Amino acid sequence: MSTTALPDAIATAAAIRGGETSAREVVEQSIRRIEKLDPQLNAMVGTRFDEALAEVDGGLPEGPLSGVPVVIKSLAADVAGLPTTGGSRLFADDVKAEDSELVRRYKAAGMVVLGTTNTPELGKNGSTEPLLHGPSHNPWELRHSTGGSSGGSAAAVAAGLVPVAHGNDGGGSIRIPAAACGLFGLKPSRGVIPGAPYPSTLAGPTSVHHALTTTVRDSALLLDISAGRVPGQASYGPNAPADGYLACVDREPGRLRIGLATVVPDGPDVDPAGVVAVRRTADLLTDLGHEVVEVALPVAYPEFARWSGVMMGANLVAHVDDRLADLGRELREDDIEPFTRVMYERYSAMPLADLLRALEGFEQVGFATAQLFDGPEGVDAVLTPTLCMRTPELGVLDTTQPEVMYTVAPAMAGFTSLVNVTGGSAMSVPAGFDPDGLPLGAHFFTDLGGEPLLLSLAGQLERAAPWPRHAPLAG
Repeated sequence: MSTTALPDAIATAAAIRGGETSAREVVEQSIRRIEKLDPQLNAMVGTRFDEALAEVDGGLPEGPLSGVPVVIKSLAADVAGLPTTGGSRLFADDVKAEDSELVRRYKAAGMVVLGTTNTPELGKNGSTEPLLHGPSHNPWELRHSTGGSSGGSAAAVAAGLVPVAHGNDGGGSIRIPAAACGLFGLKPSRGVIPGAPYPSTLAGPTSVHHALTTTVRDSALLLDISAGRVPGQASYGPNAPADGYLACVDREPGRLRIGLATVVPDGPDVDPAGVVAVRRTADLLTDLGHEVVEVALPVAYPEFARWSGVMMGANLVAHVDDRLADLGRELREDDIEPFTRVMYERYSAMPLADLLRALEGFEQVGFATAQLFDGPEGVDAVLTPTLCMRTPELGVLDTTQPEVMYTVAPAMAGFTSLVNVTGGSAMSVPAGFDPDGLPLGAHFFTDLGGEPLLLSLAGQLERAAPWPRHAPLAG
């Protein structure tokens, strides 16, 4: 019985529809790969194999991805019958009775949920190394990080355990692991994909849901499946194109003016390998007929990092306090990791007025960044490295040493977190390898509603310079 990696989600669904295979055979193949490879990767933290096969045998909806296996990040997205641990001991037994709205939409499209994936504690690390579950390992080099916080999902896709996986992104948490694991990772604009049943009042300005994929077309189809507001949603993003996101991938983007930035103002230094990768991408863009011009990011790192920290810190405090209220007890020493505790104590004492200042700060950052795209000298998109550093070895981002985290973490999210503050759309596209053979990412961002442009551009890049679909471990 085969344990080889499945093709991308669209090809897998087409093979099922065409009778070349069956949904049961596909799901069983994915389960066998998980059982074979995940002991090395530690991507999965919860499984529901028997339930998944029962759903297949009972008949799946005839959706566009009927029979395609998927896994869900165990943070801010619920799978009925499994705990949403958030990588935290405080939430280890928080078993959910119902699926999240996004999971329901995946299932309505015929997808088969096989389980949940690893994440750093409450998403507050650029590397997936929670004390609760242990570290996830990069399929390209097991000693290295998968990135975070959607690192378990990235490892699962890069190793071919499943064709696609859910992720979410509050500071780069889809794009960072996409770059580290050689995948395509799109961060949609604020409000495009609902987070229900989780309210988005404070996390919503920064955090959005989507997926890790091997191909651009899979990401676009998943966006078609998952986009759209739910009744009562506090904020929602731009509407989808009339012909859908998938149609954008094969559509030529036209001649674009693209800004190139390789420096984070007042931020971390950028590794030369990342600069080489994006300049190589810039040369490819020029060959494809686009105009590439040097630009400077208009907002210094300390400014947008401060406001992002306030919003995410307030959300963390509320999340922990609500859990303690449900449990009817006080916070214990071993409930949360040292870095999380430092954040919790810091933001528990934060003046209430700082929340208003952060919301206003978000808008000011947005106003400043929007100038990049405005006027006759404006650009259509900005190109940067995805990471400021090379993908680190496991243990570099150590949450038991908070002082180290505050020093090293900016090098993971120095470019990506700006776009969480502005609310715009962004993507990481595979861009070759560093001297150690680990993947690198090219990061593009636009203003709100830029998904059609980014998907068209990514499709063009994928056709011009195809990237490897899976890591060598997936062979």
